[in-house]
Amino acid sequence: MITADLLLTNATLLTMDKELHQYEPGALAVQAGNILAVGPEAEIKANYSANQTIDCGGKVLMPGLINAHTHVPMTLLRGLADDLRLDVWLMGYMMPVEREFVSPDFVRLGTQVAAAELIRSGVTCFADMYYFEETVAQTTAEIGLRALCSQTVMKYPAPDAQSYDESLASAREFIARWKGHNLVVPSVAPHAPYTCTEEILRATAAMAVEYDVPLHTHLAETAIEVENLKQEFDMPVIPYVKKQNIFEAKVLAAHCVHIDDSEIHTLMHHNAGVAHNPSSNLKLASGFAPVSKMLAEGLNVGIGTDGPASNNDLDMFEEMRLAAFLAKSVTNDPTSLPAHTALAMATRLGAHALHLGHLTGSLEPGKRADLILVDLSPLHILPRFRRDSLGVYAQLVYAGKSSDVIDVMVDGKWLMRDRQLLTMNEEELHTQVEEYARRIDLFLIQREKSVLSKLIAIGGAMEGESFEVQAKARIVDPAPVLKAVEDPEIEVLHRRQYHEYDTYFQFEDPNQGTLRYREDEIIGEKGEVSNIRYRLTLIGQAREHQLPSDVLLSRSRFLASATHSCRFYREYFKPSSEVFIQKDRRRWRVLFQGTEFYINLDKVEEPDLGYFLEVKSRTWSRKDADHKALTATKLIEFLGVSAEERVQMDYLEIVKDQESGGVSA
Repeated sequence: MITADLLLTNATLLTMDKELHQYEPGALAVQAGNILAVGPEAEIKANYSANQTIDCGGKVLMPGLINAHTHVPMTLLRGLADDLRLDVWLMGYMMPVEREFVSPDFVRLGTQVAAAELIRSGVTCFADMYYFEETVAQTTAEIGLRALCSQTVMKYPAPDAQSYDESLASAREFIARWKGHNLVVPSVAPHAPYTCTEEILRATAAMAVEYDVPLHTHLAETAIEVENLKQEFDMPVIPYVKKQNIFEAKVLAAHCVHIDDSEIHTLMHHNAGVAHNPSSNLKLASGFAPVSKMLAEGLNVGIGTDGPASNNDLDMFEEMRLAAFLAKSVTNDPTSLPAHTALAMATRLGAHALHLGHLTGSLEPGKRADLILVDLSPLHILPRFRRDSLGVYAQLVYAGKSSDVIDVMVDGKWLMRDRQLLTMNEEELHTQVEEYARRIDLFLIQREKSVLSKLIAIGGAMEGESFEVQAKARIVDPAPVLKAVEDPEIEVLHRRQYHEYDTYFQFEDPNQGTLRYREDEIIGEKGEVSNIRYRLTLIGQAREHQLPSDVLLSRSRFLASATHSCRFYREYFKPSSEVFIQKDRRRWRVLFQGTEFYINLDKVEEPDLGYFLEVKSRTWSRKDADHKALTATKLIEFLGVSAEERVQMDYLEIVKDQESGGVSA
């Protein structure tokens, strides 16, 4: 007779091994945190005794659930900005708030809140990706959960690093310190191809290989991401990251929504794990991952909730049900992804996707004792039909709820008994959570009052020269201007041609100014498009002051590279109206009477306004602006423009005046 630490008897025991062995009544022996034996109750009792024996009362005894992808500290951002597109949600709200508030204290509290929710819903292991990941690891280990903890690395400044070099160094130190821990497996997480450079992808892959730890990343989550990568690198996402040596590491790839058959084969060939996130993909309208094809190919596909700010919960019972229903709907086949497969994805396959299948995910001798007890007696589950052995899986996946989880054990230690958490005090968390909500609300309320604040929040904005001097004229024939520019009185420093596409966002409060989104196509010597750049300019009131000689003085306050689409800025800034202007521009940067100016010869094509000549200069000094205004008048006269041809409005004003039936233009 072998003596164990614990015997669990009289259970409906689901091993979730490859053969889906079931034992009813079944029993399981635990010794030093390991599963010692699993099998029919009579057999186990005949061979094992224990210091403690627990009668499971017919409840389901099964492996704990594996949440294959999440960002647990984001429990503190749950419900913050819903019903938005992924890029607006992420870049416009999540990242600005994270830059302002995320700290080790924030991460610790968010992880504690998440841990309570995870344990209550039967999760014993999760894969996380966030900032200050060492704090996530410490908090998780203290509470007693198992986790793959992945330190985020990306090209943008992050709450825990001003540069990706710092993030890489932090990831290396974190992995070195936690490698070999009994509960936490450290990992590195290049966030996604669109937030990482090729250098980052290669460096993180090399680090994961060096330390023999998993690499956790987001791949092919949205159609926009895939299309942008194809345009920039002329290849799909999976071949692109393969080229960066990602698959030399043990990859856990979240989402994989927009991949084709060949990409699925590549993932399978490199033994990559996939985390399917049905709720998040539905809520953010990211699409439907080809899960049935992945499983048919033999991929290890787990199920994740994604972060609680994009789901908005960590309920794996809900995710299993959705995963099964989605697969049936997408394939138009009710036999696709049956209940037992969905449960396998949330247990054994999920563990293998995390590259932790040797430790957890099924109830087999030698694995760690990560298990849960689920009550099948509530009315919302009954009745139970026993003629089909697969029926119990359907009960759990289609009718079971997270509230049916009674007991949770990780590594041989109870974390919850009779629905009571044993390693944490939930009540202490409430006040702290509400205080963070109050502070974040205040931050966003203040930010939403100002277009400038919203521009600064998404990063990259810098203050431009305070004053812009502008002299403008409407002309019929550009030839005299072209001739005058070549006169020796004008020293040409640089010349270029553009096609410019300007979208002006206007707001109900004119004091907010006007936000211009510009796409510049730079035209080469042979008329080809040699480069494209995108810029944002937040302009003050269109005409702040009129100087003598019909020269306008306006403020151009902030400028930024436009790293997102025009649609993104439209949805993020929520303008009350917008105006589109398209023009062909020939530009010269010149010196005239010792002062630098830009000369723009524009053909406004949409709307069709004809030719305009602009003389512009910028400065930080009001005194210098007055001087430049006088010189600009002389320059525009030198270019052959009469006083009658001059225009006292900028393009936006001209278009609005024309639309209203005015005659000023």
